[in-house]
Amino acid sequence: MLQKIVNGIAIASGVVSITVVGIAGYVYIRKDAIIDNVKGKIIESALPKGLGEALTGGGMPTLPTTPSESSASPLSLPISSPF
Repeated sequence: MLQKIVNGIAIASGVVSITVVGIAGYVYIRKDAIIDNVKGKIIESALPKGLGEALTGGGMPTLPTTPSESSASPLSLPISSPF
């Protein structure tokens, strides 16, 4: 009776070992695809419209433009100059 219990434990241990080795092999073989998938998800969560639109300025606010020199009035300081 005890031998049947020990054999059952040995079979279960073998199944667990084979499963662990199989999963580790699968992850090792597909590691590049897994990394690319995770990178894509991170970029999508940080920049919902994608990296390309952020680089071209589509997702970023624009800075105000400066007026041209001909239409600009000279700037004056609010304090008087000692010179």
